[in-house]
Amino acid sequence: MARKAKSPLFARLASESRLLEGCESVGALFEAAFRLLKREGYRHEYIYKSALTHKILLGTHSLQTASMLNEFRVGECKADLAILNGTSTVYEVKSERDSLSRLERQLVAYSKVFARVYVIAAEDHVDAVRGSVSGDVGILRLNGRHQISTLRDAVDRGECTLPAAIFDSIRTEEARIILQSQGVSVPIVPNTELNSVLRQLFIRLDARIAHDSMVRVLRKTRNLLPLSDLVSKLPHSLHTAALSVPLRKVDHARLVAAVNTPLENAMAWV
Repeated sequence: MARKAKSPLFARLASESRLLEGCESVGALFEAAFRLLKREGYRHEYIYKSALTHKILLGTHSLQTASMLNEFRVGECKADLAILNGTSTVYEVKSERDSLSRLERQLVAYSKVFARVYVIAAEDHVDAVRGSVSGDVGILRLNGRHQISTLRDAVDRGECTLPAAIFDSIRTEEARIILQSQGVSVPIVPNTELNSVLRQLFIRLDARIAHDSMVRVLRKTRNLLPLSDLVSKLPHSLHTAALSVPLRKVDHARLVAAVNTPLENAMAWV
């Protein structure tokens, strides 16, 4: 949609969705699908991410004061969603469709990079999560009214993060900026050796300093404020997608035009 202001795939899926009645535009159909997927039993990861986006990133914070990381690589795991403001907070989603089999390994990995770790779980998972995670891990519940309730706050343990794990999760240029902000001189070496040299320097940093510097730098390098205008022009159901999927600035207007297309016209997209 963003590249061409239309999507034949959307037209095909829309015709199969049985949601066309009463929808006048492409955006209205997305909203109808979102309302359906918010029902308990249907909810998957995107619904949980949307709740976190609206209640925390755009509710408690704003795009001016915080940034969001989506599917952020940490070791062999991918963090569902993390929010950076004055500290770092990672959220692992365990929806009705998810197993808890990998949860312990995921939380151990996340605690090496993020100061605060939360599990946001479906009602059916709450007791199992509470009985299996350590006391410093926070627990959130997404109820049937799409509201987030805090069952236990996470403990901020930025001093227990590992500089090596932080380095392995961020970009090379971000690591260089962090080192320079701490007065560490980065030697000039061939590109083939740069990552190794930076890593050797980075792992010498104090854990709290490495973490806090990561937060400051990534809030700038992963800044979402330029997307605020796009988000304001899209329906509620697409806000999280707009903040998560890389889009070129030149494609924003095409995406908005596509979402505002009358549904009758969109069904003819080929």
